[in-house]
Amino acid sequence: MNRIKGIAMIITGSIFWGATGPMMEWMMHEYSLTPTFVSTLRLMLAGVMLLIFVKMKGVKVTSIFRGRIWIRPLVLFSIFGMLGAQFTFVSAIAASDAVVATLLQFLGPIYIILFIALRQKKLPPLYQVIGMAGTLMGLFLLLTNGRPDELAISGEALFWGILVGLTFSFYTLYPARLMQEWGVLLVVGWSMLIGGLFLAIVDPVLLADDWGSLMDPKALLIFLALVIAGTLAFVLFLSSMRFITPVETSVLSAVEPLTAMIISAFWFHQILAPTQLAGALIMLVFVTFLSLAGNVKLKKRRVR
Repeated sequence: MNRIKGIAMIITGSIFWGATGPMMEWMMHEYSLTPTFVSTLRLMLAGVMLLIFVKMKGVKVTSIFRGRIWIRPLVLFSIFGMLGAQFTFVSAIAASDAVVATLLQFLGPIYIILFIALRQKKLPPLYQVIGMAGTLMGLFLLLTNGRPDELAISGEALFWGILVGLTFSFYTLYPARLMQEWGVLLVVGWSMLIGGLFLAIVDPVLLADDWGSLMDPKALLIFLALVIAGTLAFVLFLSSMRFITPVETSVLSAVEPLTAMIISAFWFHQILAPTQLAGALIMLVFVTFLSLAGNVKLKKRRVR
């Protein structure tokens, strides 16, 4: 029963997260909202919501600041991890569309593999090389539509897409000790709030004219749904890991880009060309292969 609950959680969370991409795309294009404004307001509201949720569970939300040793890594993760991942993702959507941005997010595992290989000063195992090669082949088809002489997306979109993968890999690797010590939800809640406040100070878009667009009832409703869906996605994703394995979580999270594709097709009438669609599916297959093969290797090491 717990396993079914965990699977339901990760699928629902992935659907929510996949839906946020098209929602952000619609808001930025329909109301000319900037990625900075959307990222700032979304991070701050989501951070407050998560901290309230943690507080309701009886956790002292300010306890993380009592030990000075944790403040520096929390701030670094907030700016380069949480804010970095969120802002580059929104910027990639603004420069291309939600489907491409969501798929480019799945380049994260490749950056992680390369980082670990460089740190250990040895080549990745064969299954990782095969997984990376297959993922890059799918990416090539997605970005070029099978025509090497031209990109199917802009150079700006490719730039932000590469940064999406880099920041998501940092987001995945860096906060392990923080989350082990203080819990995932508390760290994520504070990092969202701190990241949003930092962006608001660097670029005070909260004083810009974008607020006028949110006075439209439809825009306000969509934006609130965007914040709630994103927050629920985090909670459901993290909660599912109590009931299912990380590999199952990784495989089932492939629902994210599929959700973005379906919503974009119905909402914006955006459909990838057949070659691009094949590339997207190849990417998902090989990212899944990386997760499954890695799990098999880990089990063999434990047996030994």
